Amino acid sequence: MSQSEAIHAHHLLCDEIHQCVLDENRFLRQQQRAPDAAFLERKRTLLTRLDTTLATLRTLPAASARDPATRDELEKTRARILQILQLDKENEQLLLRCSLSSHRPSAATPAPAASVTMLQKIYARCS
Repeated sequence: MSQSEAIHAHHLLCDEIHQCVLDENRFLRQQQRAPDAAFLERKRTLLTRLDTTLATLRTLPAASARDPATRDELEKTRARILQILQLDKENEQLLLRCSLSSHRPSAATPAPAASVTMLQKIYARCS
């Protein structure tokens, strides 16, 4: 695989990862719950592919990044990675919010009537 092919393949994979993270974001906003196992498997598959493309990129000589076309492709890829990181951070926050809201009681437990009456008497005495 040539240098430009490796960089292009990595950029295409970053685009796929970006789409996956966008899908996750949309799901978390609409469903307000954690994604299912199939979605998590999709992410694991993309991660495995990412490891492969990164290993390929590490074999390329660093001096070859001086070519203007290569630099342009690398800058596009860096920008995409920054978008992925930002969305992933937002997804983590949404996931945390979803997990916290699922553990909250749905309604506050009403106080017994005797307690309310007792509190009313105490407030009446103090005022």
